[in-house]
Amino acid sequence: MSSLVQANLLLFLLLYCYFSFTAASSLSSSSCQSLGQFYLNSMQKSGDLILGGLFEVHFFSMLPNLSFTSEPQQPTCHGFDVLGFRQAQTMAFAIDEINRNPNLLPNVTLGFTLYDNCVELGIGFRAALSLASGQEEQIILHNTCVGNPPVIGIVGDSSSTRSIAISTVLGLYSVPMVSYFATCSCLSDRKKYPSFFRTIPSDAFQVRALIQILKHFDWTWAGLLVSDDDYGLHAARSFQSELSQSGEGCLAYTEILSLHKETDELRRIVNVMKKSTAQVVIVFAHESHMIHLMEEVVRQNVTDLQWLASEAWTAAVVLQTPQLMPYLGGTLGIAIRRGEIPGLREFLLQIRPDLHHNNSYGNSMVHQFWEFTFQCRFEPAPAGWVEGGGTLCTGQEDLENVNTEFMDISDLRPEYNVYKAVYALAYSLDDMLRCKPGRGPFRGNSCTTLQTLEPWQHVYYLERVNFTTLFGDQVSFDENGDVVPIYDVMNWLWLPDGSSKVQNVGEVKSSAFKGEELILDEDKIFWNFESKKPPRSVCSENCPPGTHMVRRKGEPKCCFDCIPCSEGKINNKSNSLECTSCPDDFWSNHQRDHCVPKKTEFLSYHEPLGFCLTTTSLLGAIICAVVIGIFFYHRRTPIVLANNSELSFQLLLSLKLCFLCSLLFIGRPRLWTCQLRHAAFGISFVLCVSCILVKTMVVLAVFKASKPGGGTSLKWFGAMQQRGTILFLTCIQAVICTTWLVSASPTPHKNTQYHNDKIIYECSIGSSVGFGVLLGYIGILAFLSFLIAFLARNLPDSFNEAKLITFSMLIFCAVWVAFVPAYVSSPGNLADAVEVFAILASSFGLLVALFGPKCYIILLRPEMNTKKVIMGRGTKS
Repeated sequence: MSSLVQANLLLFLLLYCYFSFTAASSLSSSSCQSLGQFYLNSMQKSGDLILGGLFEVHFFSMLPNLSFTSEPQQPTCHGFDVLGFRQAQTMAFAIDEINRNPNLLPNVTLGFTLYDNCVELGIGFRAALSLASGQEEQIILHNTCVGNPPVIGIVGDSSSTRSIAISTVLGLYSVPMVSYFATCSCLSDRKKYPSFFRTIPSDAFQVRALIQILKHFDWTWAGLLVSDDDYGLHAARSFQSELSQSGEGCLAYTEILSLHKETDELRRIVNVMKKSTAQVVIVFAHESHMIHLMEEVVRQNVTDLQWLASEAWTAAVVLQTPQLMPYLGGTLGIAIRRGEIPGLREFLLQIRPDLHHNNSYGNSMVHQFWEFTFQCRFEPAPAGWVEGGGTLCTGQEDLENVNTEFMDISDLRPEYNVYKAVYALAYSLDDMLRCKPGRGPFRGNSCTTLQTLEPWQHVYYLERVNFTTLFGDQVSFDENGDVVPIYDVMNWLWLPDGSSKVQNVGEVKSSAFKGEELILDEDKIFWNFESKKPPRSVCSENCPPGTHMVRRKGEPKCCFDCIPCSEGKINNKSNSLECTSCPDDFWSNHQRDHCVPKKTEFLSYHEPLGFCLTTTSLLGAIICAVVIGIFFYHRRTPIVLANNSELSFQLLLSLKLCFLCSLLFIGRPRLWTCQLRHAAFGISFVLCVSCILVKTMVVLAVFKASKPGGGTSLKWFGAMQQRGTILFLTCIQAVICTTWLVSASPTPHKNTQYHNDKIIYECSIGSSVGFGVLLGYIGILAFLSFLIAFLARNLPDSFNEAKLITFSMLIFCAVWVAFVPAYVSSPGNLADAVEVFAILASSFGLLVALFGPKCYIILLRPEMNTKKVIMGRGTKS
């Protein structure tokens, strides 16, 4: 839209110049005659250098009917704006103050020409063209141009739309323009607006300031309303972009407020606000938009909303009414920096109309102000004014006797920006005139003078101006023509008596080091809610630690569900998108907000199972020791002598080792226990089974020797041969164990295969082949022992030990055959328990089967412990 306006205005300017040139050509070569004049409300003062100004002194305008059947009439303005006139008078005051300052622009008098734009683009553009080209009806041409000097800079305009249009054209001629109220961020584009400056922060900073407020109160879900003009539309784009980049929140909706009152559209917008879960509403619009909007808000009784106001309506008195404050109370907004201008009130009190030029357009603003303030009319009064009871203005009325906001200078905000704009132009001119020839910035290190001053030269110095106001604020422009940004944060206070007050509760400022900095006095803020606290405005509540966000499909990123972290993962932050896995030896706690060491499990002495196995192992070892003691004590009795006492003692010692080796499987696995447990188990059992095998072979040899011709069989089973056989068979197992330990030694292993939240300490066997060979060798010896004993079971003897060996080996083989599948299928530390159980069961089987009957005879049936009974020639009772 703004591009179309700019194109139309540029065409208007070209046509204006064309007709002016045509009129000049039709006259004599010594003078130029203007085709016509724009009759504008104005205020003027002559001087060596003239500054222009554009202000909103009237609210409304009436444009003529352009039928072109007669000469078009000039537009007229109505609805006097007292505050706009005060801004114009602030410029006049600043120029008067500068002229009285001997240190600033000495020997130079500043003048001004101020025009009323009547809040109308066409009138504002007419005023800007008049400032740039002058309003003289005729210019006499000599060798040099003679006439009033053109303006060297313009203070204005207050509207972004008008500033865009005017600065687009004036920028072509490098005429500097310093706005005091145009905030559109688009005006920071130096390629499009090379001579535009402003003393009010751009909407880019205003947007960031509002985002800082949202961030401060954790408001991540808000609605956005903008006006349908350059100000609102650019603000909307900037706000959406900044909010997306900052990641501080989302917009529940974005609606555009029409320039005109459209009831159906307003009803729809308020319905959207009513249905939305967002409690914060941000509005970039003007007072007129808000008036129409609030009428519908009141009609639908939409309460419990927190309003955030842009600077355009933060201080709007027209909205602070008893009817609207129940809805707008507690509003937070940002406002132009308040300043103090000493001497302004006294200057305003000195305003007097010029009675000698009361019909002149150069004096029209003051006359209109006077008539508005005192409700009178200057002569000649309109027809019927006096007859209707109206009074005539004398010009001697006293402003101090009138209670009007014009004289209230306690809250100077736009006026302070006007004041800074005038001083910026003045200081840049002062710097320019203090230039020393030969050290200047222009070609050949030259300087400029009042007579040779070009607008682009003024722009150069304006870009580099830097000064501090009496209020302590630094004024300088960045590379985009923007001033050092600072805003006041305002709060609408609704008092118990029904009155309202706009109070300052903080500020937002920008610095090169800290960026945007928000300072708030929260204790002063009035909240228009029952809780008297800031509202919660979020689409989804924060995800607590232990959960992660999963965004809802098709909704803004601020709308999400909180899903608990899975086992083994944690999240100790709020609103995290994912959970992190715990380290290998750690696991998530129940709340999933931090990792804790995993529980460790192994076959411990302190657990019931480990304690029982340990007790059983020690009990078996003790029983072996007791049996050894019994046999040693009765070593000369026939039953001990008949059963090869040496082999019996060796067998008892090996069984004791078998019982004790099971203790290596209990307790926290360590490298030495892992390496020793299977080696000790294998060697102990081979020693045990070797003794049984040799014992079985000796029994068989003895019975063969008792037969005729069998005496030679015993010579192969003497004491030395028995010991050698046992040693040889045991050494084979020792070699197997050594090879296993050297090639693939068992090591401690943390097993998490069965339980993710537990570490099961176990010994990895290292080599399944080695373990299989170890067990296989024991199995072969056990099978041979069983086979030989089975063959000798029916030999004639009253006490045939072969039967006992057969029975014991049957138990042994049954236990270890059952062990293999049980061991393979047992998880974790239960595998160790199964192996210990197999060791103890087979050891007890051998101990009971082989030595139980003998101990029974020795201890309980000593009468059977005789040679006759043993040889089968005695009687058994």
